[in-house]
Amino acid sequence: MTPTDTHIRRRLGPWTATLLIVASMIGTGVFTTTGLLLADIGSPQAVLACWLVGGLLALSGALSYAELATALPHNGGEFLFLSRIYHPAVGFVAGVVSLIVGFSAPVAASAIALSLYLDRVFPGMPTLPISIVIVLGLSAIHAWRVTAGGRFQVLITSCKVLLMVGLIFVGWWRGDPSRLWTGTGDTFAAVLSPEFAVGLVLVSFAYTGWNASIYIAGELANPRRNIPLSLAAGTAIVTLLYLGLNAAFLMAAPAERLTGVVEIGHVAAAGLFGSDGARALSAVIAVGLISTISAYIMSGPRVYEAMGATYPSLQFLTGRGAHSTRGPIAAIALQALLAIAMALTASFEALLTYVGFTLSIFAALTVAGVIILRIREPQLERPFRVSGYPITPVVFVTLMLWMIWNSIGLAPGVAVAGGGTLLLGGALYVWFGRDSATAA
Repeated sequence: MTPTDTHIRRRLGPWTATLLIVASMIGTGVFTTTGLLLADIGSPQAVLACWLVGGLLALSGALSYAELATALPHNGGEFLFLSRIYHPAVGFVAGVVSLIVGFSAPVAASAIALSLYLDRVFPGMPTLPISIVIVLGLSAIHAWRVTAGGRFQVLITSCKVLLMVGLIFVGWWRGDPSRLWTGTGDTFAAVLSPEFAVGLVLVSFAYTGWNASIYIAGELANPRRNIPLSLAAGTAIVTLLYLGLNAAFLMAAPAERLTGVVEIGHVAAAGLFGSDGARALSAVIAVGLISTISAYIMSGPRVYEAMGATYPSLQFLTGRGAHSTRGPIAAIALQALLAIAMALTASFEALLTYVGFTLSIFAALTVAGVIILRIREPQLERPFRVSGYPITPVVFVTLMLWMIWNSIGLAPGVAVAGGGTLLLGGALYVWFGRDSATAA
């Protein structure tokens, strides 16, 4: 048991955990990425293939994470796993990356996207400040009471999924299926191209969140059952929704009108319903983005709380107030401040690619850890074992390395930003690592 788990009661059930994953995944990326993919890859078929490969990649990663999370069922995510498997320094850097890249940056990107879609609904209003107020309000909800945050997550995510299903149905009903078979270039060649690998980096941002329930493992009832169940179910649900929704987008308007467009949901809705329909869909997407922001705020601070329980200099991050029913107040506040700072200073596109690239590095390290731990600690109790071992983790790591390598060649600026974040994490470890760490 980790230090931070001793005062936390297991209050959250499988439904909340599954919906947390769905809410974490469905958000900014799916409503902004397909137009960029069309510009880079070429054909609608290759774009859908990219979404399918991304979903299979997320599912294989989720199954691999489930083995680690059920063997080590405590709050902390990659911080806990990598500290145990490699070295506390690697886990610490992963925790810093989670704070900056894994949660604060996606909250910032979602807040920017929320402001763009709110501007479609309420033109002329100061939508970015409104989005920032929403971030602060959701942070307060999750800091106030764990179960209140969980109930809010169930309610808003259920509404979002129902709205997405409705959009998929209407898009398939009113769209033109022949548009799926238009476009330029050979689909098979496109799938094997470096551009497809970089496209997977963008898609991986849209699938970010498939591992969300591992961050609240210490608060899940019956984690050995509910962690793999929520990971597999949540990822499968989102993959099907993504394929259906993106096919609907591609059928809604000609490829040339969608190519390079960030706000593809608005353009697709205009093709299906006209300007009034596009405005209504922007409102729907805004609701979905609020759900995504809420999910990130619920998950991320548990990582920083685990770091605070390990390193005395960061102990302030463990504060939940006088009652264990509170969320980690200081950790939630720190994440909110970082997210707001990024939302005010960075562009949406920069955040999107930065998150996808940097998180791919640690996802690959974590899944590789499944193999390392099997070899090094064969006696460790594993309530869940990843199916298809070792093929499942090997395929995941190989594809991640392919994405990372091609991103370095085609998007060196992203690689520099990601590398800078790793160096920052290492420098902070040198400073705080003087504490007598108790991790791993």
